[in-house]
Amino acid sequence: MNRSPDSRFAAALGAISLIGPLSIHLFLPVMPAVKSAFDMSPALTEVTFSVTLATMAFMTLVYGNISDRYGRRPILLIGLALFVAGSAATAFATSAPTLIAGRLVQALGAGCGVTLARAIARDAYGPERLVKAIAYLTMAYALGPMIAPPFGGFLMDTLGWRSTFFFAVLSGVAILIAAYTILFETHHRRTAGPITNPLRSYAALLSQPRFAAFVFQSGFQSGGFFSMAAAAPFLMTEYLGHTPTEFGIYFLLFPIGYCLGNWISSRLSGRVSIEVMVMAGTLLFTVTIVGQAAFVLLLPLTPAMIFIPGFLISAAQGLSLPNAQAGAIRIAPSLAGTAAGIGVFLQMFCGAMFSQIYGLFADGTPYPMVWTVSTSTLLALVAGVYIYGTRHAGRTIE
Repeated sequence: MNRSPDSRFAAALGAISLIGPLSIHLFLPVMPAVKSAFDMSPALTEVTFSVTLATMAFMTLVYGNISDRYGRRPILLIGLALFVAGSAATAFATSAPTLIAGRLVQALGAGCGVTLARAIARDAYGPERLVKAIAYLTMAYALGPMIAPPFGGFLMDTLGWRSTFFFAVLSGVAILIAAYTILFETHHRRTAGPITNPLRSYAALLSQPRFAAFVFQSGFQSGGFFSMAAAAPFLMTEYLGHTPTEFGIYFLLFPIGYCLGNWISSRLSGRVSIEVMVMAGTLLFTVTIVGQAAFVLLLPLTPAMIFIPGFLISAAQGLSLPNAQAGAIRIAPSLAGTAAGIGVFLQMFCGAMFSQIYGLFADGTPYPMVWTVSTSTLLALVAGVYIYGTRHAGRTIE
């Protein structure tokens, strides 16, 4: 018998969306302390961050597919249990390899968050109420990066770095209990045969230059964002001598900028073309990074040189990212789910790749951050210019 979602159901979905920020943003303030605790190199320290992004990226492609066959609820519960187990393993880690293994298991579970929350929302609310449901989930997801870094910094300063993972364990258990007691199965027409190999759909989509430009533009911008986010805690605490709590407070400018850009994008939706919005976000991103590079190369580093550009590039993402996602899906309406999955995958994968590139060249100065972010920005600019230049091309994949 079908059941109707109520306010408790919606709240549980919103809580599930916080799993990703608990894995990514809660960890940022403690990275310098983890590096010191296990005497890790900068490159190995970045692995503890990038492994989460890369694993979550791949799992976004997996969870939706297997939930079509086995149902949303059991797969979600398995993912949340993995998140709790990985968080606990990380909290008790005694070496760099065990820490990375714990982060890997944590990310295997966290990949279920956004993917299955949106799939469940699509099942439960139907096409008529889906836009509002997705907007609510996006808002809940955006709250995570606002809350996690300052709270993680506070925990780090008062209780030590392991406390952040114990908090992740407690939060994961609470979310798991809420999901088990409140959420019901929403996907009743499950796939009867073997799981479909999606590679042919991926190939069909990525062979379209405009689709590739849309998803890689958002991917390269995300690479720049995550590179700066990964560099910021080290530059703030080790290079400039600020506390993790101060880093967390400064970091609020990143999600605030994204929310502002997203708000502007939603207000202009339908009045300004997708291609123009993507190009506007790309240009703002590019000008900001050029300005940051000039200041860093010519003047002594200050927090303002990190976080004001962070605010602006996040606003640029808010302008272009929703439009790039919509543009990609518009090219392939019959493969909308696959198109959205590729977009999310590339955002996380490029974030992992560029943050790890930063780690390979990190030397305690701000210059590796500048070169890494500038490279991703140049690639995003190329994709953005192509999108704008082909704005009158309207071919779709049926």
